[in-house]
Amino acid sequence: MRRPAQAVIVHGVAGGLLAGLVVALWFLVADTAAGHPFRTPTLLAGLLLNREFSEVTFRLVAVYTVLHFGVFAILGVGMASLSAAFTAPPRLLLGLVFGVLLQEVTFYIGLLLLHSPHLGVVAWPHVVGANIAAGLVLVGYLHYAERDPRPLGLGALRDHPALLRGVINGLIGAAVVAVWFFLLDVARGTPFHTPAALGSALLLGAAGPGEIVVTFGVIVVYTVVHIAAFVIAGVVFVALAEQVERVPAMALLVLLTAILLEGLVLATIGVGAQWVLGTVGWWSVAVANVLAVLAMGWQVWRTHPMLQRRLLEHPQLRV
Repeated sequence: MRRPAQAVIVHGVAGGLLAGLVVALWFLVADTAAGHPFRTPTLLAGLLLNREFSEVTFRLVAVYTVLHFGVFAILGVGMASLSAAFTAPPRLLLGLVFGVLLQEVTFYIGLLLLHSPHLGVVAWPHVVGANIAAGLVLVGYLHYAERDPRPLGLGALRDHPALLRGVINGLIGAAVVAVWFFLLDVARGTPFHTPAALGSALLLGAAGPGEIVVTFGVIVVYTVVHIAAFVIAGVVFVALAEQVERVPAMALLVLLTAILLEGLVLATIGVGAQWVLGTVGWWSVAVANVLAVLAMGWQVWRTHPMLQRRLLEHPQLRV
């Protein structure tokens, strides 16, 4: 049954405001962890007014906050309208579309229209992490506001077993890397140094070892980004493996993809913060990702008996 336009608008505004609150809290925690509360809204307010402000003021933060929530209310109405157009809307997909696509496009187009000198005025991992969290909160609100009887979150994954296998695979890879660096850091006498270094570089823009911020907030925010990245990689890995079940000759493509993922990780760190490789050790990053690929590969192998039979029986893949 088609929902009344008034209900769509009300739910969209409420969901958009909640999503905007998530983003605001994300950056408040990140800025506070870096020792500069409200730095992000001040920077963005400066872009809006085409001026540079050396200190945070209540007026600047208030003006930007009003605009921030206004934009999110509009985006929320748009997403609620899109959700209402489906008889059974795919909530998780819509959440990712809202978080990764709609908000990202809106944010970066806004920077371009404001003639921002560089698009990295806010660290991109923060933008992606905050937007994904906001998207999930928005679709969660719409799900319960519209009284959708279907399960949401992990319960919804039961209806998508391939996606669930990918999420589990990604979590295994993320755990392997986290444990590897934790053990290395403990052996060096500096627990949590690696996630703090990577978080400070990629999220806070630290330019050297002297700017590493070892705080609970930085470590937690980086860990969220770390897990999200591995979950995406896990889903891709499982999707490719299940394609190999149907076409065994694609095994080489999966191997090349794993190598490509390894290279992308090193390249991202090298471009975003080359000094981190010297602090953490490029070899430790390489070993961590090799261990993750092996663990994820073993999980796929163990849970896909058909894949085992196809690969072992395929004549071109025999040694």
